[in-house]
Amino acid sequence: MTAYAVPPEIVVEADGPIRVVRLNRPDALNATNHELHKGLAELFPQLDADRDARAVVLTGNGRAFSAGGDFGYLDALARDTDLRRETLDHGKQIVVGMARCRVPIVAAVNGPAVGLGCSLVALSDIVFMAESAHLADPHVALGLVAADGGPITWPLLTSLQLAKEYALTGDRIPAERAAQIGLVNHVCPDAEVFDAAMACAKRIAALPQQATEDTKRIMNLHLERAVLATLDYALTAEDRSFVSPELRANLDRFLSKQKDQKEKQ
Repeated sequence: MTAYAVPPEIVVEADGPIRVVRLNRPDALNATNHELHKGLAELFPQLDADRDARAVVLTGNGRAFSAGGDFGYLDALARDTDLRRETLDHGKQIVVGMARCRVPIVAAVNGPAVGLGCSLVALSDIVFMAESAHLADPHVALGLVAADGGPITWPLLTSLQLAKEYALTGDRIPAERAAQIGLVNHVCPDAEVFDAAMACAKRIAALPQQATEDTKRIMNLHLERAVLATLDYALTAEDRSFVSPELRANLDRFLSKQKDQKEKQ
């Protein structure tokens, strides 16, 4: 397998022509920190360049797929303009990298997929979801603009009205509901979700390579047009939202709660 330059927060394994990518902060429910976010930005061009890779299975280590943004990281982004600018650039690279990646990406959603985790699901090509898992994009409820996933991609996957409902409210979308409205392909028993995703990836990897990759590219041109039409505005709006008083108040409340919980342990 081609050597991948990824941080410890991401694990890449080879199973023949399949690349298994695992988000690897299990003690934090794979919540996004700077290292994980930067690693994802750099990952998809490497997958695209790995000529032996025929399909990807994307999943999380531990009990979650990814439980959203680490509050300490969000606090740092709100306070540090340079870090925020770098991170927003990384967000653009993740979205464009997934949209343009020649290798089909099969998500195995083994647990909650929140925030960036929800975006990774929305940008994957085929999604298998554990029946106990849920999707959620709580950016707006926290005081942020969601620039890198749901609001860009959901209108292509479900109705515009449903996309608005879940993007604006941040409500959880249980697995069965997500499948019903077209945000995921299949719901599986929890213990079977990874095996089901691997079986799908192996079927795809066995198909004629050029035809598979060109067919994915044709379909993802629709996604890429939507991404390029909205992403710059979305990232500018997200940058602006990081200095909102509502976000500051919410972060202070969550960080204080975390501090109290640690002191009680």
